[in-house]
Parts: sequence; C-alpha cells; structure tokens
Amino acid sequence: MNYEAVIGLEVHVQIKTHSKMFTRVAAGYGHEPNTLTDPVVLALPGALPVMNKAALDAIIKAGLLLGCEIASVCKWDRKNYFYPDSPKNYQISQYDQPICVGGAVEIELPGAARNFMGEHKKIPLTRIHLEEDVGKLNHGATDSLVDYNRAGTPLMEIVSDPAMHSAEEAYAYLTSIRATMIYGGISDCDMEKGQLRCDANISIRPVGATHLGTKVELKNLNSISFVRDGIEHEIKRQITVVERGGALVQETRDYDGQTGTSQSLRSKEMAHDYRYFPDPDLMPVKVDAEWKARLQTECPELPFAKQRRFLEQYQLPYSLTSVLVWDRALADYFEEAAKLAGPGKAQAVGNWIVNDLLRELSRAGSDAVPGHAGQGLLPAGHVGLGSPLTSGSIAGVNPAPQSSLLPNSCVRPAHIASLVKLVDAGTVLTNAAKEIFIEMAATGDQPEVIADRRGLRAAPTDTKELEQWCRDSIAANAKAVAEFKAGKDTAINALKGPIMKAAKGKANPKLVDETLRRLLTAM
Repeated sequence: MNYEAVIGLEVHVQIKTHSKMFTRVAAGYGHEPNTLTDPVVLALPGALPVMNKAALDAIIKAGLLLGCEIASVCKWDRKNYFYPDSPKNYQISQYDQPICVGGAVEIELPGAARNFMGEHKKIPLTRIHLEEDVGKLNHGATDSLVDYNRAGTPLMEIVSDPAMHSAEEAYAYLTSIRATMIYGGISDCDMEKGQLRCDANISIRPVGATHLGTKVELKNLNSISFVRDGIEHEIKRQITVVERGGALVQETRDYDGQTGTSQSLRSKEMAHDYRYFPDPDLMPVKVDAEWKARLQTECPELPFAKQRRFLEQYQLPYSLTSVLVWDRALADYFEEAAKLAGPGKAQAVGNWIVNDLLRELSRAGSDAVPGHAGQGLLPAGHVGLGSPLTSGSIAGVNPAPQSSLLPNSCVRPAHIASLVKLVDAGTVLTNAAKEIFIEMAATGDQPEVIADRRGLRAAPTDTKELEQWCRDSIAANAKAVAEFKAGKDTAINALKGPIMKAAKGKANPKLVDETLRRLLTAM
C-alpha cells in the first residue's frame, strides 16, 4: 500500500525586543546564567506582569506580512504544567483568542535544475499567537541546572494547518518563514541561539484517504536541515510500523540529528491536560484599525514578491534573482547600483554582485586578517554572504545573515555602476575588469583610478587595422562563416579569437562584434 504523509509545523520565533514580554528586565543571549531575571521572571509573590507593546507590534506586523486576519480583541491565558524551566508552573500564552488567525506562507520547492524556478505553493496557517518563552535546562553527568535568562522573552508561535506532505515542503516552509521574520525586522531567527525552534506533527494515511492518521510530534529539531531529516525519518518509521502490523500511538518523540534516530519521550498532552484558563492579571488587548494601518506602512516587500518584480522590471534571470532577493540589504544594494548604472545594465550589475562581490565578502569573512577600517575586513567567524547564497536557488537554502559584511565592504553601489559603464563603453575589457574589482574590494579606490594606475584601460584600436584583422579572420575561417550565414549566430565567436590575438587582447569586444557583423552581412 502507498502512504501519504501529512505534516503540520509549530514554529516558535523569539521576537527581537529590548525587554521581556511582561517586565522591563532586558532580553538577551550569552549573558551569565540567571542574570536577566527579576521578581516577575522568577514569579516571586506579589510580582505582576505588564505587557510589552513592542512585542505586540511585532506579532501584528508578522500577521500582516503573512496575510493573517488580525483579531480586534485577543486575551491572555495560563497554560499550566509543572517543569523546572517554568518558575511559575504555568506559561502566559493565548488559547482560544489568538491575535492572528489564518494567513499563509509562500514556499518554493526545488526546480528541475539548480538555476530553474521550482513550484510555488502557499501553505495555510491556523494561527499565530504570542506567549512568553521558558528557561533552559543544562544537563550534566550528575545534575541538571536551570538558567532563567531566556524565561519571559517574547515568543511567537506560528501554527500551520496539516497541509504539507513532504520533508522538502517543510524545509521550504521554514526557510520562507525565517526570511520573512528577518526581512520584517521581527527576529534574527538564529537557531543556534534558540531564536527559531520547530516542532513537527507527522502522520501517515493511505494515498487517497481524507482522514488524518495518528499524529506523532517530533521535538528538539534544532536546525532546518534536521527538521527535514527528522521528518523523513519519522515518515519511514511510521510506514514500517504499520506494514509490520503494529499500531501507531500519539506521542512526542525526540529526534537526534547527529545519529538520525528518534526515541519516545512521553505520550502527547491534549489541550485539557494544560488546564487553560484566562489570566486574571492581564487585560484583553484591543487592536484598532489605526494600529494595524501604522504597522502596515512598516511592512517590507517580501522575497518572492521582490523576485517577481526583479524578473519583470530588470529582466534578470532566475539565477540572479534567487540570490539577490534572499537578503534585504543585498537587494537594496543591487537596486541602488542598477539605478546608478543606467537603463539596460541591471543584469551586468547583478552578475558583478553575485559572482564577484559575494566572493570577496566571503573571503573577507573567512580570512583571519585584521585590517584598517578602509579594508572592509571583519574578524574570522563572521559568515560571508557568498557561502549560503551562491547555490542559485531560493528553494532549500538557509538564508544568510542580514548582510553581516555588506556595510563594511569597500565596494559601494557607485563602484559597481562605474565599473559596468567602463566595460560597456569598451574602456576596460572584462578580464581587466576582474582585476580591477579585486583591487577595488581591497582598497575602495574608484575603478577609473585603478585602471589608470595599473595600465588596464583598453588600447585605442585603429579602425582600419581592426577591419583588416576582421577580414583576415573571415578569410581563414570559411566553416564558421558558412554556419553564421546559415543562421547559427554563435558561430561568430569562432571568428573573434584570431582578432583578439592579433590585438594582443586589447581590442574592444563590442567594436569587434559590430565590425564582423557588418562585414558578414555585406558578403
């Protein structure tokens, strides 16, 4: 029997705020254990919560970005459970009146090849609600220690419908959510810091069936790749159990990404197990039209919408758009450079950014070579934009940090635009332009200055001499001439090699092409 997987994801996103959800104590990562606490975080007697408006702004903005309906009134509930990471023995959350309802996440699945656009789908959302994060348990050989620094941090839970059917869809879904949150300035979504966490609910059913099977929840999926691997593992495990005549049970399982195995943690709790009830210390939140309208003006154009615009407005190939749009600062950089370069030069600008700028940024990030401010180098340990971006496909790629190296780069949009103009005018040939770019990235000098200093400007070509070289090449390459005359346009390239050799590599390629075509057309 063939089986279909049904997958729903619960994604927890830590909201980027200065203070915690219900207190003024600072929110942060990497501090000494139990230093970001106060009476509210520790649930001391008499301590009362006060809402963080910045966190409310962030979740409403997230809902607007994902097309959710923003509730006019939402309330707070207590989710009761007894575990050392919760000092209150309950979590302030939202149960039956979440702040965001519905909406969808657009995803792209891998294309037929790396540089081909894949299928786009929209995964519907059930809800997004706001709650407070819990503490962190650090397990040792003989004891466990609890750190409450994370407790009380604003946490957004994005719950999808059970509408995904493969690990690849789940992977693309998480990638898209991460990009949306980073684009919107809502979260940095660093999974190593716990800012993005995911639980996957997985069931199987016979192909063609409409009922949902027994659901198993996978916990501790601490990277996007582990989410994909864990889901694939769980689908295979469930099919194996059923085909051997066993029965699946609703449970929570722990997935170990290092070994690729899972083990049962506990039977899955139901909503009534948490004994939800309205929090008596917090008033409901009313969201009026003015509040939503203000946040709507702060919502950026999202990656897939930007990609569609770049394809249409700039006529860029997918291989460039799928790199440029994944990082908001990089996309803005491209648009500024394209504007400075002028009409018809956007693709050349994009090529320099994707193939050369990202390479130099990646090199600057990986080199442990401290430099003065003008060198645009950062210490080792930073991630260069090129590494995760140059795969040429938005699908299945973890988005890079928000241009961590771009502000420090010596190469500004005006440098790119000037270099494109030099090459287009034939003042500098492509090979020389590559050398200029490398030096430009190291020094920040203008390309014209480097070309003059290094003697890299193309030598002026005598038009009569160039025409003679073209005639000589045509006479010596009858086969290429015949193919060109028969309609094979690329055959003209075979005629250019001898000409560039005669010109010692310094002839203007554009002028060579124009002269050859004029002579061939006249034949």
